[in-house]
Amino acid sequence: MSVILYILRLLQHVCVRVLPERQKLLGLKLKGKPAEDDVKLGALKLKPNTKIMMMGSREENLEDIMAPPPENDDVVNDFDIEEEVIEVENREENLAKIARRVKDYKVEELNPPREGKRLLVLDVDYTLFDHKSCAETGQELMRPFLHDFLTSAYEDYDIVIWSATSMKWIDAKMKELGVIDNPNYKITFMLDSAAMITVHTPKRGVVEVKPLGVIWGKYSDFYSKKNTIMFDDIGRNFLMNPQNGLKIRPFMKAHLNREKDKELYKLSHYLREIAKLEDFSGLNHKHWERYLSKKQ
Repeated sequence: MSVILYILRLLQHVCVRVLPERQKLLGLKLKGKPAEDDVKLGALKLKPNTKIMMMGSREENLEDIMAPPPENDDVVNDFDIEEEVIEVENREENLAKIARRVKDYKVEELNPPREGKRLLVLDVDYTLFDHKSCAETGQELMRPFLHDFLTSAYEDYDIVIWSATSMKWIDAKMKELGVIDNPNYKITFMLDSAAMITVHTPKRGVVEVKPLGVIWGKYSDFYSKKNTIMFDDIGRNFLMNPQNGLKIRPFMKAHLNREKDKELYKLSHYLREIAKLEDFSGLNHKHWERYLSKKQ
């Protein structure tokens, strides 16, 4: 069975409204230790009709316990943004939307996933090229070092393109940039806006985001939150998976900035460094330049 434990937690959440991280699943062990979220259910060797006991409390039942004391009501909360992210990331209806995308969205693979590789998910507009400036060809608007960056990344990562546009547009643009048929690297697959979901946030209202859980659910044998990193120039696209997102500086006004932009060049070194890690969970991609400077 290729379904991972995390998907079971998502389904449990939809049924009983207990957040995945608050669930304690009794009796699920692997080699004497509690099974982690990326473990396949088949590896647990459960007998037919095995009953799994889940313990955990719903958020509404924890409100009184976790609420701040009254005297703190006037204190400014430094973690407003983080709390909003957590609220969005774990909201029941958002997790249900991801589960539906996992079930219904059809991925057209360009190349098969490779065993043991990490996953790099890339936005298109302002990440890989300047889509607003005028030029005779897409090559003039391509971000500097793009092909060198992808060639280097391909050594350690499977590469996925994810744009908030139509697949027809994505395919045309990637061909124009020479990405699809490049002999030095391969794209595993591409995702369009149909793979995204809408979420409601108190401060931003309804926004579209790119939930990596769609990929993790469809390719649980290869990718998880432990080995995935995503580049995007729009931070809100990370709302469902904030720890895995790296907000890249947008590449704009290509004719003026082509000689100065070295973002992909520097990020290729960062990807090479973190590829040495078994687990990305301890990284803070906001400080990627600081991390890189310590390694060089």
